[in-house]
Amino acid sequence: MDQPGYSTTAHGMQAPYRGGRVIDSGMTFLLTLGWERLIMSVLMTLRQCLGCRGMAAGLGFLLLMTGATAVHAHPLPAPEGKVMLTVEGDISRTNGDGVARFDRAMLKELPQSTIVTHTPWTEGTSRFEGPLLGAIYDAVGAHGDLLHVVALNDFAADVPLAEAKQYDVILAMRRDGEPMPVREYGPLFVLYPFDDHPELQTEEVRFRSVWQVARIIAE
Repeated sequence: MDQPGYSTTAHGMQAPYRGGRVIDSGMTFLLTLGWERLIMSVLMTLRQCLGCRGMAAGLGFLLLMTGATAVHAHPLPAPEGKVMLTVEGDISRTNGDGVARFDRAMLKELPQSTIVTHTPWTEGTSRFEGPLLGAIYDAVGAHGDLLHVVALNDFAADVPLAEAKQYDVILAMRRDGEPMPVREYGPLFVLYPFDDHPELQTEEVRFRSVWQVARIIAE
Protein backbone atom coordinates (compact mmCIF):
# COMPACT_ATOMS: atom_id res chain seq x y z
CA MET A 1 0.00 0.00 0.00
CA ASP A 2 1.31 3.46 -0.83
CA GLN A 3 2.30 5.56 2.12
CA PRO A 4 0.83 9.10 2.41
CA GLY A 5 3.14 11.99 1.61
CA TYR A 6 4.42 14.11 4.47
CA SER A 7 4.99 17.82 4.95
CA THR A 8 7.02 19.68 7.58
CA THR A 9 5.07 21.78 10.07
CA ALA A 10 6.21 25.05 11.63
CA HIS A 11 7.55 23.04 14.58
CA GLY A 12 9.65 20.75 12.40
CA MET A 13 7.39 17.71 12.90
CA GLN A 14 6.13 15.55 10.08
CA ALA A 15 2.45 15.61 9.26
CA PRO A 16 0.51 13.74 6.56
CA TYR A 17 0.03 15.74 3.34
CA ARG A 18 -3.66 16.06 2.57
CA GLY A 19 -3.54 18.32 -0.48
CA GLY A 20 -5.86 15.94 -2.34
CA ARG A 21 -8.71 16.73 0.01
CA VAL A 22 -8.17 20.44 -0.48
CA ILE A 23 -8.22 20.02 -4.24
CA ASP A 24 -11.34 17.84 -4.24
CA SER A 25 -13.37 20.14 -1.97
CA GLY A 26 -12.14 23.23 -3.78
CA MET A 27 -13.05 21.77 -7.17
CA THR A 28 -16.56 20.98 -5.95
CA PHE A 29 -17.08 24.53 -4.68
CA LEU A 30 -15.73 26.28 -7.76
CA LEU A 31 -17.51 24.04 -10.26
CA THR A 32 -20.83 24.99 -8.66
CA LEU A 33 -20.08 28.56 -9.75
CA GLY A 34 -19.99 27.52 -13.41
CA TRP A 35 -16.30 28.29 -13.82
CA GLU A 36 -15.38 24.85 -15.26
CA ARG A 37 -13.15 25.94 -18.15
CA LEU A 38 -11.25 28.55 -16.17
CA ILE A 39 -10.69 26.28 -13.17
CA MET A 40 -9.59 23.28 -15.22
CA SER A 41 -7.13 25.45 -17.17
CA VAL A 42 -5.63 26.88 -13.97
CA LEU A 43 -5.37 23.48 -12.29
CA MET A 44 -3.71 21.84 -15.29
CA THR A 45 -1.13 24.63 -15.43
CA LEU A 46 -0.44 24.34 -11.70
CA ARG A 47 -0.01 20.56 -11.91
CA GLN A 48 2.43 20.84 -14.79
CA CYS A 49 4.50 23.59 -13.18
CA LEU A 50 4.33 22.90 -9.46
CA GLY A 51 3.08 19.36 -8.88
CA CYS A 52 0.34 18.35 -6.46
CA ARG A 53 1.45 20.51 -3.55
CA GLY A 54 1.72 23.61 -5.71
CA MET A 55 -1.65 22.74 -7.17
CA ALA A 56 -3.22 22.65 -3.71
CA ALA A 57 -1.58 25.94 -2.70
CA GLY A 58 -2.69 27.61 -5.91
CA LEU A 59 -6.23 26.39 -5.47
CA GLY A 60 -6.23 27.64 -1.90
CA PHE A 61 -5.32 31.12 -3.11
CA LEU A 62 -7.96 30.96 -5.83
CA LEU A 63 -10.59 29.94 -3.28
CA LEU A 64 -9.61 32.86 -1.06
CA MET A 65 -9.97 35.34 -3.91
CA THR A 66 -13.24 33.77 -5.02
CA GLY A 67 -14.62 33.95 -1.48
CA ALA A 68 -13.74 37.62 -1.20
CA THR A 69 -15.45 38.33 -4.52
CA ALA A 70 -18.54 36.40 -3.45
CA VAL A 71 -18.82 38.38 -0.21
CA HIS A 72 -18.72 41.71 -2.02
CA ALA A 73 -21.13 40.51 -4.71
CA HIS A 74 -23.70 39.26 -2.21
CA PRO A 75 -26.60 41.74 -1.96
CA LEU A 76 -27.29 43.61 1.25
CA PRO A 77 -30.46 42.79 3.17
CA ALA A 78 -33.34 45.19 2.66
CA PRO A 79 -33.90 47.73 5.46
CA GLU A 80 -36.89 46.95 7.65
CA GLY A 81 -37.08 50.33 9.37
CA LYS A 82 -36.89 53.93 8.23
CA VAL A 83 -33.96 54.52 5.88
CA MET A 84 -31.35 56.74 7.54
CA LEU A 85 -28.57 56.56 4.97
CA THR A 86 -28.30 55.90 1.25
CA VAL A 87 -24.94 54.96 -0.28
CA GLU A 88 -24.46 55.08 -4.04
CA GLY A 89 -21.78 55.55 -6.67
CA ASP A 90 -19.03 53.03 -7.33
CA ILE A 91 -20.31 50.21 -5.13
CA SER A 92 -20.80 46.48 -5.70
CA ARG A 93 -23.23 45.57 -2.89
CA THR A 94 -26.72 47.03 -3.03
CA ASN A 95 -30.24 46.27 -1.87
CA GLY A 96 -32.15 47.77 -4.78
CA ASP A 97 -31.98 50.26 -7.65
CA GLY A 98 -28.18 50.30 -7.64
CA VAL A 99 -27.94 51.86 -4.18
CA ALA A 100 -27.42 50.62 -0.63
CA ARG A 101 -29.98 51.78 1.94
CA PHE A 102 -29.42 51.45 5.69
CA ASP A 103 -31.85 51.74 8.55
CA ARG A 104 -30.74 52.28 12.15
CA ALA A 105 -30.49 48.57 12.92
CA MET A 106 -28.28 47.92 9.87
CA LEU A 107 -25.95 50.78 10.78
CA LYS A 108 -25.66 49.48 14.33
CA GLU A 109 -24.56 46.07 13.01
CA LEU A 110 -21.49 47.59 11.35
CA PRO A 111 -18.18 47.95 13.25
CA GLN A 112 -18.66 50.81 15.72
CA SER A 113 -16.41 53.26 17.49
CA THR A 114 -16.72 55.90 20.20
CA ILE A 115 -15.16 59.36 20.15
CA VAL A 116 -15.03 61.55 23.25
CA THR A 117 -14.23 65.07 22.17
CA HIS A 118 -15.06 68.74 22.02
CA THR A 119 -16.33 69.98 18.67
CA PRO A 120 -16.46 73.49 17.19
CA TRP A 121 -20.27 73.32 17.26
CA THR A 122 -21.17 71.79 20.63
CA GLU A 123 -20.54 72.82 24.22
CA GLY A 124 -18.19 70.83 26.45
CA THR A 125 -16.98 67.29 25.91
CA SER A 126 -19.43 64.80 24.47
CA ARG A 127 -19.37 61.07 23.83
CA PHE A 128 -20.26 60.26 20.22
CA GLU A 129 -20.99 56.74 18.97
CA GLY A 130 -21.59 55.32 15.53
CA PRO A 131 -20.30 53.16 12.69
CA LEU A 132 -16.88 53.79 11.22
CA LEU A 133 -16.99 55.54 7.85
CA GLY A 134 -14.48 52.98 6.60
CA ALA A 135 -16.81 50.16 7.68
CA ILE A 136 -19.64 51.66 5.61
CA TYR A 137 -17.30 51.84 2.63
CA ASP A 138 -16.37 48.17 3.08
CA ALA A 139 -19.98 47.05 3.67
CA VAL A 140 -21.11 48.26 0.25
CA GLY A 141 -18.06 46.91 -1.58
CA ALA A 142 -17.08 50.41 -2.62
CA HIS A 143 -14.20 51.36 -4.89
CA GLY A 144 -12.26 54.57 -5.24
CA ASP A 145 -10.67 56.71 -2.57
CA LEU A 146 -13.24 59.40 -1.84
CA LEU A 147 -16.53 59.63 0.05
CA HIS A 148 -18.77 62.47 -1.15
CA VAL A 149 -21.01 63.16 1.85
CA VAL A 150 -24.32 64.97 1.28
CA ALA A 151 -26.53 66.52 3.98
CA LEU A 152 -30.31 66.84 4.13
CA ASN A 153 -30.01 70.43 2.89
CA ASP A 154 -27.70 69.32 0.02
CA PHE A 155 -24.54 70.74 1.61
CA ALA A 156 -21.74 68.40 0.58
CA ALA A 157 -18.07 67.72 1.29
CA ASP A 158 -15.47 65.16 0.25
CA VAL A 159 -13.89 62.91 2.88
CA PRO A 160 -10.75 61.05 1.70
CA LEU A 161 -11.02 57.35 2.47
CA ALA A 162 -7.43 57.18 3.70
CA GLU A 163 -8.10 59.96 6.20
CA ALA A 164 -11.34 58.36 7.38
CA LYS A 165 -9.53 55.10 8.11
CA GLN A 166 -6.41 56.70 9.57
CA TYR A 167 -8.39 58.65 12.19
CA ASP A 168 -11.27 56.18 12.68
CA VAL A 169 -13.78 58.81 11.61
CA ILE A 170 -17.33 57.82 12.51
CA LEU A 171 -20.81 58.58 11.34
CA ALA A 172 -22.12 59.52 14.77
CA MET A 173 -25.63 58.30 15.58
CA ARG A 174 -25.68 58.95 19.33
CA ARG A 175 -24.41 61.73 21.53
CA ASP A 176 -24.04 61.06 25.25
CA GLY A 177 -26.11 57.92 24.87
CA GLU A 178 -29.04 59.50 23.04
CA PRO A 179 -30.01 59.46 19.33
CA MET A 180 -29.16 62.73 17.64
CA PRO A 181 -32.20 64.64 16.30
CA VAL A 182 -32.00 66.79 13.18
CA ARG A 183 -32.00 70.01 15.21
CA GLU A 184 -28.88 68.78 17.03
CA TYR A 185 -26.75 67.77 14.03
CA GLY A 186 -28.40 64.37 13.52
CA PRO A 187 -29.49 61.90 12.65
CA LEU A 188 -25.97 61.25 11.31
CA PHE A 189 -22.88 63.39 11.80
CA VAL A 190 -19.38 62.91 10.30
CA LEU A 191 -17.19 63.18 13.37
CA TYR A 192 -13.41 63.33 13.75
CA PRO A 193 -11.54 62.74 17.05
CA PHE A 194 -10.60 66.42 17.41
CA ASP A 195 -9.25 66.25 20.96
CA ASP A 196 -6.99 63.27 20.24
CA HIS A 197 -5.41 64.82 17.16
CA PRO A 198 -4.73 68.58 17.26
CA GLU A 199 -3.76 68.49 13.58
CA LEU A 200 -7.44 67.91 12.79
CA GLN A 201 -8.45 71.27 14.18
CA THR A 202 -8.35 73.02 10.81
CA GLU A 203 -10.89 74.75 8.65
CA GLU A 204 -10.54 72.04 6.01
CA VAL A 205 -11.44 69.22 8.41
CA ARG A 206 -14.27 71.22 9.95
CA PHE A 207 -15.68 71.64 6.45
CA ARG A 208 -15.66 67.84 6.02
CA SER A 209 -17.52 67.29 9.28
CA VAL A 210 -20.93 67.20 7.62
CA TRP A 211 -23.93 66.98 9.91
CA GLN A 212 -27.51 65.90 9.08
CA VAL A 213 -26.00 63.37 6.65
CA ALA A 214 -28.45 61.77 4.21
CA ARG A 215 -26.31 60.28 1.42
CA ILE A 216 -22.78 59.12 0.70
CA ILE A 217 -21.46 58.73 -2.85
CA ALA A 218 -18.40 56.53 -3.29
CA GLU A 219 -16.06 57.95 -5.93
